Amino acid sequence: MTLSASVIAICIWLFAANLAALLPSKDNHWSRAYFLIATGAPILVWVFFENGVLIGLVALVASGSVLRWPLYYAWRWVLRLGSRVLNR
Repeated sequence: MTLSASVIAICIWLFAANLAALLPSKDNHWSRAYFLIATGAPILVWVFFENGVLIGLVALVASGSVLRWPLYYAWRWVLRLGSRVLNR
């Protein structure tokens, strides 16, 4: 069994993301998070397209564990936006 190029790319992305998290940062890693989101999203689409839903979901969960704070703040933003729509 061989690994596809997209799975190798997501593994490299996860390794680089963990290395970026280890280095000190003045802005609490937000500039790195923006870069990781911009580069990781196309790789995730590639993984879903090439390997199917199961492997794609595994890659999504793995990348979500690295980017947990941006996901947390995005989820809070969606909830706040939803409460504004429902309260009208």
